[in-house]
Amino acid sequence: MKGIADTGFIVAACNQDDNYHAWAITLARSVTEPLLTCEAVLAEAAFHLNSSAYVLSLVEDELLRVAFDVSKNLSELRELARRYADRRPDLADLCLIRMSELYPRHVVVTVDEADFRVYRRNKREAIPLLCPPRAQ
Repeated sequence: MKGIADTGFIVAACNQDDNYHAWAITLARSVTEPLLTCEAVLAEAAFHLNSSAYVLSLVEDELLRVAFDVSKNLSELRELARRYADRRPDLADLCLIRMSELYPRHVVVTVDEADFRVYRRNKREAIPLLCPPRAQ
């Protein structure tokens, strides 16, 4: 699977008390190549997990790979921030939208389905997502 990891997936995989932990662990065990991510996602995950060391170990163990440079995508990020200002997206979400444009064959692995169903890559395309099953 070619994927782009969002904060919620990382937190769910690492936190046994998270509602999506079982889903995230099952998915993490099936990963055959590193999931792409950005430094903003790593920072958010480290904050939520209260452990930078643990998050860095995920990169070191090659579950995750940083594959985004904010400085090289600044104008596109500014445009995304302007376009979605009413939703008040954080930097991590903006980076993931842009990464989806740069890596169109990758799905965004997220628990934040509500926002990512609204966001569009290349202005009009739905972003392919991999989310936990909806509660019945």
